[in-house]
Amino acid sequence: MPEGLRPARLGSRFTVGSRLLQSRHAKRFEEFLFRYREVTLLAAGLCLGAYFQLMTGKLLSNADLLNLSQIMAPIAMLACPTVLLIASGEIDLSIGQTFALAPFLVHFGQQAGIPLLLADVLAIAAVSVVGAINGVVTVYLGVPSFVTTLGTFFGVNGLTLIISSGEPVGAPGTGLYATIFGQNWSLIIWAVAALALFHFILKHMRWGLYCVAIGGNYEASREAGIKVDRIKIGNFIILAAVSGFAGILDAVTVNITDPLAGGSAIMFSAISAVVIGGTALAGGFGTVVGAFIGAGVLALLQDGLTLQGINANAFDLILGIAILSVMIMNVTLSRHLLGRRRA
Repeated sequence: MPEGLRPARLGSRFTVGSRLLQSRHAKRFEEFLFRYREVTLLAAGLCLGAYFQLMTGKLLSNADLLNLSQIMAPIAMLACPTVLLIASGEIDLSIGQTFALAPFLVHFGQQAGIPLLLADVLAIAAVSVVGAINGVVTVYLGVPSFVTTLGTFFGVNGLTLIISSGEPVGAPGTGLYATIFGQNWSLIIWAVAALALFHFILKHMRWGLYCVAIGGNYEASREAGIKVDRIKIGNFIILAAVSGFAGILDAVTVNITDPLAGGSAIMFSAISAVVIGGTALAGGFGTVVGAFIGAGVLALLQDGLTLQGINANAFDLILGIAILSVMIMNVTLSRHLLGRRRA
């Protein structure tokens, strides 16, 4: 071979090797983004916070940080157990109504002479029955959870309006009780506790692993001996109980028990936080940390738009765009990675 062609061949080999190296780095970066979606979401949230601080100069004030935490905390508390339920292949649309019902049950329990803390426990137990109904109807009667919980959504809402006569009442408890159960920074502390608890369940307990397995392959999980029915019904009950407790905390925080609190707004916010956080709606994968960060991003959007004086109606538009963008990114990235692995 002519001597002059050797450098060209060496150059060609170098170019091919460089491209292969770049391809490997790109593949690793894509896998990192897909596997650690919480990191990218957190980065997006920090950028969003920096933008709102730059535009308004108020986001980092103590008063606004407290307000931001009180917007975020109820969404996060509902989102964390929702991850377990969605990861197992089900959904609950009634959590916003159990959120609103529980503090009214506490109020009427107090009126009946029941001690406050016992009234809290009884109210949470009562709304847990709604979760049990959702689970039994879904699992044993074969009604899709979307339909089941849509029915209980309207049923519990009607019950709340009937027992309250559609009128708000005072918040449950004052003094030390209020300080512990909702006022000031205690609400976000409860939300962080929910994050720690459900992240541990999902990642380090059989219950969480079984939730993911059931959502990923229902029949295989049943054949493997996993008590699928118990797991699903348990998730419905846990979510209803947490939503009731969050409703009580929220009533203490805002210092009023309102029959219109919660409802579809808090429910859709919690599910949106779960989706934005990276949990698969079809089941089989979930991230509690991602849902918590997603709740923070939603709260940041709402608070930042308010600080900028933008009409609240724009929040739903921006939220819709955000959800679609994240879902398109997740689906595209997962398909791209799957195609590369097959190749």
